[in-house]
Amino acid sequence: MLSPCGGDSDARRYGMQASTLSPDSRGNITISRYVDTVVKRWQRYAGDQALGTSTFLLPGIRVRSSFVQVSVPPHGKEAKPMHGKKQFRNSLFQVISRAAAAVLAIVVLFSLMLILTQSAPAQTFTVLHNFTGGLDGRNPYAGLTMDAAGNLYGTTCGAVCATGESNAGTVFRLSKRGPSWLFIPLYTIRGGNDGAGPAARVIVEPNGSLSGTTMYGGGSGCGGSGCGTVFNLKPPPSVPPNVFGAWTETVLYSFQGGSDGAYPGFGDLVFDPSGNIYGTTGNGGNANAGMVFQLTPSGGGWRENVLYTFTGGYDGNGPLGGVILGSAGNLYGTTFQGGDGSCLYGPCGTVFELTPSGSGYIETVLHNFQGGSDGSNPIGGVAQGNYGTIGTTSIGGTNGGGTAFILNSQMFLYSFPGNNYNLPWPGPWSNLVYGAIGPSGTTYADGAHQYGSVFYMYGCAGWDAVTLHDFTGGLDGAYPVSSLLFDANGNIFGTTSEGGAYGFGVVFEITGAQDSQIGSAESSTCAKDH
Repeated sequence: MLSPCGGDSDARRYGMQASTLSPDSRGNITISRYVDTVVKRWQRYAGDQALGTSTFLLPGIRVRSSFVQVSVPPHGKEAKPMHGKKQFRNSLFQVISRAAAAVLAIVVLFSLMLILTQSAPAQTFTVLHNFTGGLDGRNPYAGLTMDAAGNLYGTTCGAVCATGESNAGTVFRLSKRGPSWLFIPLYTIRGGNDGAGPAARVIVEPNGSLSGTTMYGGGSGCGGSGCGTVFNLKPPPSVPPNVFGAWTETVLYSFQGGSDGAYPGFGDLVFDPSGNIYGTTGNGGNANAGMVFQLTPSGGGWRENVLYTFTGGYDGNGPLGGVILGSAGNLYGTTFQGGDGSCLYGPCGTVFELTPSGSGYIETVLHNFQGGSDGSNPIGGVAQGNYGTIGTTSIGGTNGGGTAFILNSQMFLYSFPGNNYNLPWPGPWSNLVYGAIGPSGTTYADGAHQYGSVFYMYGCAGWDAVTLHDFTGGLDGAYPVSSLLFDANGNIFGTTSEGGAYGFGVVFEITGAQDSQIGSAESSTCAKDH
């Protein structure tokens, strides 16, 4: 049985019976095998949409029965309605069950917001928006971006990540209006040439436009479902006559699934001073193990340059978290699999560096995860700052719940507790962010209630974590994939992929976190060159 939502008939209909994927000749349960299955489901979903059917189940993603939590559980051990009657399978994404979508007003001005007080003095957790599954979308997987005026921008994943959704994702804005926040849908992704399933943040460019990626769509490649896109959204030249905003999309590049790559994942796009764009795809490339790309302006359009294609072996397989640009022009990132470690779901993944050399790049593997105390299978990328190079793994470590690491002349580790519900990757799915209180992030299914948490790190040789919020799976949200965003005042913003008033995720804010800050005097001793 796959789920009480949809039942065995839906599972058989879309080929979603619970089964175990066997490793390939290298021992990988490869990203490509997940994605190939996703593509087939997406094609069948697209065909059913034409017939008026809206049931679509992604492979290996938890299917949940419909629910609306209306109260925060009492203190102590709670029941797990989200985990009841579930069959978990190995995958990278999560399927949300079909639920009755509420009607959304075009613009929602929240005068009432959920406020939960944490144990730290003057610290509050506030839900800024509950996604309804209507025009606002559902299931945000990405974090948020802020412009100079303090507006927040984000995406929802849409039909690619949720059964029953009528669109293929949305891009939205939240603007502060006095004590409340104004929610405005900017663009609805249709699932055709314009892409499908944005799972990474949109980046605010200097001209006020937004750039991002979609996992699928963008043409007829990859068996007809599209292999993903890089897109740009431009605001209207003047104040629009309606609240939809009339933002226009331009597809900068559509992946074709061959050597040019396929399926960009959770990683943000990054820009160099010349305006060139860098990113990763989880598949495609010469070995179908993913690649790192650059887009450069060319003749009024954009040209792709393949900087490095992974072989799926020692050098890595499946970069899901994007890359960052170092001060010398080097690129740093992670791969979900590959390397020389052997873990439960295949090779354990890597941290890599790409160095410019002539007309290409040379890869150096900085760390091969072994699945022991160092963790395994990083989904998020890395960050660099006062501590040096920092990142996370989604599973493994001493406690099994993934790790947060500092990787310099030696490796400093913190292991998250994990959970008892057999979720494949309970730890962080996103990169750490250097915030006002220290390196900060989210866990997917860790925490006191095992619906994820918000945390920050401190120390070095005593690298440790402070939890700012444990998600309950109720009104406050559940299962954050999101990275965190800090504003100039130290307030923290993020999203959860599920939970909230309608079960489709929330946008949240944490204020007063600096009151709980523990000094990190040792941080300067961590920042050493490789």
